[in-house]
Amino acid sequence: MNASGDVTTVLVFSHRPEVREAIINALGPRPSADVGRVRYVEAGTIAEVLAEVDAGGVDLAILDGEAQPTGGMGLARQLKNEIARCPPVIVAVRRRDDRWLAVWSQADAVIVHPLDPLVAAETVAEVLRARRPRAANG
Repeated sequence: MNASGDVTTVLVFSHRPEVREAIINALGPRPSADVGRVRYVEAGTIAEVLAEVDAGGVDLAILDGEAQPTGGMGLARQLKNEIARCPPVIVAVRRRDDRWLAVWSQADAVIVHPLDPLVAAETVAEVLRARRPRAANG
């Protein structure tokens, strides 16, 4: 979670506003009770994604694998290889058969359009849970 600890910042990237809107609507303001509320930051260009991630404060990036001219899979790979403290990345694909490309991209998870809100929200929650620091035993 970000510095405030109570709101998670999720960056949603697609060159198409309707795809960003579909992702945000599927996830809602609270994908799971245990991960808290989310604040969405929308990005329509690669430059906007890079600026947001470089600035810090992005807890999760959801990238449209079909974005043009550069898709979310190539962008995910770039982020994972170039950003030292890269946030987790989820790639949204149109075909289940494209999951292997998302694996190549080093994405932490994959969601498939059309989005099932329950599956998409659980995927986001799982990725955010995995990112939490583990409590020390004692």
